[in-house]
Amino acid sequence: MTKTPTEAPPDADARRQVVPVICYPNDTLHVPPLDQYRAARDTAQATDHTRIPPRQARCFHVTAGSFFRITCPDGAQVGDLNLFAARNLDERFFSGKTRALHGSHVGIGNRLWSCLPYLRPMATITEDTLSWYGQDEFGGRVHDVIGTRCDPYTHHLLTGQDYHNTCHSNLTRALAAEMGMPLTEAEGHIHDVLNVFMCTGFTRDTGQYFMKTSPARAGDYIEFFAEIDLLGVLSACPGGDCGAEHSSDAATCHPLEVTVYAPKAGQLDGWYAPSYNRYSRRHAPE
Repeated sequence: MTKTPTEAPPDADARRQVVPVICYPNDTLHVPPLDQYRAARDTAQATDHTRIPPRQARCFHVTAGSFFRITCPDGAQVGDLNLFAARNLDERFFSGKTRALHGSHVGIGNRLWSCLPYLRPMATITEDTLSWYGQDEFGGRVHDVIGTRCDPYTHHLLTGQDYHNTCHSNLTRALAAEMGMPLTEAEGHIHDVLNVFMCTGFTRDTGQYFMKTSPARAGDYIEFFAEIDLLGVLSACPGGDCGAEHSSDAATCHPLEVTVYAPKAGQLDGWYAPSYNRYSRRHAPE
């Protein structure tokens, strides 16, 4: 039964004017030593390179203390990124907590956090050639942790059709191939993503998630410092720059590239990989 809107109470304006409170104040978080990271990056040499073809996904590995750069080599292209602890697929990127700690979109100095019960930094953003973008007149920003990833289930729900080159399916196929596991097993590990280079926000009237053409151009990149040993899986979204649609064979798509850089020995003296979250896991009041 559809309910009619209720009449606003006399104190409606007062209720709306209540000052918001930040849910998770982050001023007690450890501040990443960006100066040390950048000094180490200055000495780093490329050690691995992975090219992700349009509408496909590939896996890559990064050792703790190394850097990885995601680049648009040929033109604007959105990428959907999953991260795992290299030797434990149960520890994976937690987009929701990253969003709660840093905001709807991430940038230089923000960290990508792992899921519960681990909850530790997996990677820190150290460079971003799109940091100039800020927020546009529509409320759009780049590199979001609010979108889930395009997937064949939602596509079928909305269109009644099967389409297999969604980011969810791309990530599933790539992880299955890397780990030598069945697709059905790999799919269970695929999780909400960091939408690299994607420009998104929420409409002011309906609050709906929107996307718009990525501001990235050929040569733009975002770079991360690996806080722990990582297995990454990156999909070159079938929506291309996501300026019109995703889960599509019609959009112009480009490849993405991942380059890993290892700094010289001694450049990270005093740095250590973060430990697991130290909550006791008792889950009971004292």
